[in-house]
Amino acid sequence: MSGKFTIGSEPVMGLPTPSKKRDYRVTNRLQEGKRPLYAVVFNFIDSRHFNVFATVGGNRVTVYQCLEGGVIAVLQSYVDEDKDESFYTVTWACSIDGMPFVVAGGLNGILRVIDAGSEKIHKSFVGHGDSINEIRTQPLKPSLVVSASKDESVRIWNVHTGICILIFSGAGGHRNEVLSVDFHPSDIYRIASCGMDNTVKIWSMKEFWTYVEKSSTWTDLPSKFPTKYVQFPVFTASIHTNYVDCNRWLGDFILSKSVDNEIVLWEPKVKDQSPGEGSVDILQKYPVPDCDIWFIKFSCDFHYNAAAIGNREGKIFVWELQSSPPVLIARLTHAQSKSPIRQTAMSFDGSTILSCCEDGTIWRWDAVATS
Repeated sequence: MSGKFTIGSEPVMGLPTPSKKRDYRVTNRLQEGKRPLYAVVFNFIDSRHFNVFATVGGNRVTVYQCLEGGVIAVLQSYVDEDKDESFYTVTWACSIDGMPFVVAGGLNGILRVIDAGSEKIHKSFVGHGDSINEIRTQPLKPSLVVSASKDESVRIWNVHTGICILIFSGAGGHRNEVLSVDFHPSDIYRIASCGMDNTVKIWSMKEFWTYVEKSSTWTDLPSKFPTKYVQFPVFTASIHTNYVDCNRWLGDFILSKSVDNEIVLWEPKVKDQSPGEGSVDILQKYPVPDCDIWFIKFSCDFHYNAAAIGNREGKIFVWELQSSPPVLIARLTHAQSKSPIRQTAMSFDGSTILSCCEDGTIWRWDAVATS
């Protein structure tokens, strides 16, 4: 069942003219290598390391620190043993004792959990039957990560014990590659996923939470764990008419984007009595010109005040999320930035924006202090 529009609630459209609410300027540009960079992400898990970020491109995962005055320091680098591996996604997680982990995945379908302290592999998770398009961390329980794959499934893993806890796939699941996935910020049981079948699905772990708890204390081989298949989502929405390559929760609302030059904010209205059914309310739209190729992901600051998204032309649009109509905070352009921006990362307070590009560059933009 797909959500239907209700009459009389036309979405509010943002105007793509910058409000000059905040000015940013380029403070650094790094050429990391020749291969495209597909992901960049700040560490929001550990408050001691809010200025630390990771990138992935080719078979390399690199960890950096943003310092004062635009300086970017390389902290460490992990190179996969398989030179043909191409990482597409990276997230920060941590073990039960608080050790920071960097979790990356890509072409080979293997999740690599890297101990950021020792630069060594903590664990490798094999299970997906095809490449991994996105990995995200549960902010309330950062030893849990979720992965979205080309194999049409979404999987929940315990990074500490190496167990695959749940697999969301089957009769009610995605019918093509899953491109993006996100944990709800406050409802620990909810997940949203989207992909090449043009749908966004909401899944619940509530009935299966005992499996999650069991995964933390499991002492037998991970392969012996009774991994649970979840075949039916609680909601499926057909908001877009093409690939949906990024979705993020904004409270109980969802921000999602396809290849039609806009991010859409909408409300899923789930009927509790009849799972899978319901309606959607499209609340507002944030235009992003020249954003018509797939695998371009947006990012938000810690408090979800703003979203930054790059486009095919190397420009960045920074939208204020919680104003109606939407306000374009800034449009960031630079004469040398012409390559498609695959992902951005906003710092904790939104004062720094990073972009990683198809040409292997990382750009750093910093907010200009207003007098």
